Amino acid sequence: MSISPQAAARVLALTDEQLLSECREEFFIASGPGGQHRNKTESGVRLIHLPTGVTVTATERRSQLQNRGEALERLKAQFVKLSFVPEKRIATRPSRGARRRRLESKRHNSEKKQNRRGDW
Repeated sequence: MSISPQAAARVLALTDEQLLSECREEFFIASGPGGQHRNKTESGVRLIHLPTGVTVTATERRSQLQNRGEALERLKAQFVKLSFVPEKRIATRPSRGARRRRLESKRHNSEKKQNRRGDW
């Protein structure tokens, strides 16, 4: 889902509590290394930002609280990426001097290669 950079910037201006209030939190069993504690508890966290549909997950830690903080940081990082607006590029043409220098360089390389041939 694509959102506007303005909407992403609005979300970035929110505090952590306000951002979490706009999100749905899901907890799930995170698989992988970490032993019984990780394999039997719902320590994985998924945050879904309801107005925009942006989703992030965190399952690295054995602690649900640590994963929740990591997911919140990832959500903010996602909105930072979405709020980026590239500068508008303006088409330009090479100047007369730049064109002349480029052609002189090409001519010089051509002469260099022709001198390598030798008369057989």
